[in-house]
Amino acid sequence: MRVRDIGTFFRLLARHTGASQTRIGAVVGLEQGYVSRVIAGRKVTSIDVLERIADGCGMPDEIRMSLGLAPRHQTRRPTPDSPRGDVPNDRSWREDVRAATQLWEGDVNRRDMLRQTVFSSAGYTLPALRWFTAPTTQPVTQKGQRSVGQPDIDTIREMTTTYRRLDNQHGGGHARETLARYLNHEVTPLLTEGRYDPATGRKLLAAVAELTQLAGWQAYDTAEHGLAQRYLTHALDLARAADDAGLGAEILAAMSHQATYLGHNATGVDLARAARQTAQRAGLAVLTAEALVMEAHAHAAARNERACTTALHQAEQTLDRADRSSDPQWLGYFDEAYLSAKFGHCFHALGRHQQAERFTVRSLQMDERYIRGKAFNLTLLASIHAHHGEPDRASAIGAKALALTSQLRSARAVRYLRDLQTDLTVHRRRPAVRHFINRVDVTLGQRR
Repeated sequence: MRVRDIGTFFRLLARHTGASQTRIGAVVGLEQGYVSRVIAGRKVTSIDVLERIADGCGMPDEIRMSLGLAPRHQTRRPTPDSPRGDVPNDRSWREDVRAATQLWEGDVNRRDMLRQTVFSSAGYTLPALRWFTAPTTQPVTQKGQRSVGQPDIDTIREMTTTYRRLDNQHGGGHARETLARYLNHEVTPLLTEGRYDPATGRKLLAAVAELTQLAGWQAYDTAEHGLAQRYLTHALDLARAADDAGLGAEILAAMSHQATYLGHNATGVDLARAARQTAQRAGLAVLTAEALVMEAHAHAAARNERACTTALHQAEQTLDRADRSSDPQWLGYFDEAYLSAKFGHCFHALGRHQQAERFTVRSLQMDERYIRGKAFNLTLLASIHAHHGEPDRASAIGAKALALTSQLRSARAVRYLRDLQTDLTVHRRRPAVRHFINRVDVTLGQRR
């Protein structure tokens, strides 16, 4: 293979393995259309994309190095923090920063390879492995030209609070691109040109990790799932470099949330358990409860009722014992209403409609600022009534959810309403149902 001639490599791979372009794309985390263009002659120059291709295809080190990539299996002495010498856990914090800033730049410039990236449950394996095995004793310090101090970190955190509020009130699509530009234009210079001591450096990375996670959550909400996965992966790496176990647990829980939403239930369980283990290490009981709820939801989606109810019971017990006085600011959303909504989702997935209704009704006693969350919970309640043989009541509640969803830029909110519309189609001869179905099409557009 000529140096970086990925088109030739893909053609040889297809010829000798019989793999389709779609299958090759799934292995390396790229859309079939992007693979097709590479085979037709498009050059691949991004180090990040080359890394994904090399990792997905299990390229040996000599091939990796011919592509300009670092070898994966360097021999290194085991340390107390790293008992195995063959685990790829020796990435420096500078490499994590470089990879993250490349992602932000590519997102802002709307690079095709980012837009074509697809979600892969296997794509969360290596970041989770690094989280548990990589040493975090490396000092985060730099002698740059620009002094970085607490005011810069406070600004990032204030911006995170603002973007989080916009996300909850208007959906992920409202400010996602603005947030990406802020990361690229304002945060990148602080990381790459800044001068900071180890204490400031770790605070800086933790603040940036939180904002990067929010960017991933927004991409998830807009159904850009491959891009969301990339953001969440880099956020976890930055949290590891900052040695922030609590934030790491929150990011792992977000990864679990996305995996379960996309139907990768086993991965959802694994990531939720990783989040729980990390939360326990951080000493945050409420975060442990959140991880247990995520695990329960993944079990419910897989129709494993026993495992689901066990995890829910453990979550309730853990939350009852939690001291919330020391909760991080970013955990403020996890309250009784949020917990009730997750219980409602679990019981609805298991077909236990009465219990699902009871918890979902309780979830609506929520902070009115969480507009997207209220739209979710109303749609869930409507779906429960639809499955319980009450289509008129489902339509009436669905209309309330539709009114909120029309104010949002959230693909998830739209999907939940479309699912409700599908569930009610068998009852469309009923005037109330027919009116609701038509209103959905008028408001959201005809379904393709």
